[in-house]
Amino acid sequence: MQEKDVLTYEQFPLIISITAILISLLIYLLGAYILLGFGILVSIIFILYCVGVEFLVLTRSCIHCYYYGKICGLGKGKICALFFKKGDPKKFTTKQVQWYHLIPDFLTFIIPLIGGLIILYINFSWFILVAMILILILSIGGNTVIRGYYACKFCKQRILGCSAQQLFNKKKKDAK
Repeated sequence: MQEKDVLTYEQFPLIISITAILISLLIYLLGAYILLGFGILVSIIFILYCVGVEFLVLTRSCIHCYYYGKICGLGKGKICALFFKKGDPKKFTTKQVQWYHLIPDFLTFIIPLIGGLIILYINFSWFILVAMILILILSIGGNTVIRGYYACKFCKQRILGCSAQQLFNKKKKDAK
């Protein structure tokens, strides 16, 4: 299939963007709820950490993305344009992403899961257990569905050059 044959969105349907944003927000809020078991300060620090992770994504990737200022599949293109100046699109296509770059993102659900396990050990709570299950479903299942079936699949930046797409499809390329 040639590049011109691949369906991409100039602007994504709003429902995809909203769903991606809601999944992230729910993960962060569930994480904060779980960590509230250690006190409100820990919960606030966790929310600030999540804001920091989003800040890094916006300033390291989104400012350089094709969807800067547009409705993108992950809901950050318009948000990025509200707060940050447009970057250099060439930087997006030449950026190299490795698995260790994703650690901050993974920690947004791993930290609450570890905290939840500690809380469950100390004082079992069905609410915490359900919150942990939901955060796991949203983090792994929800993000996989939104990115794999609705966002990345139709992303024009993927065609122009996306290091995350190259990272996630490395196994497929190596198998050929």
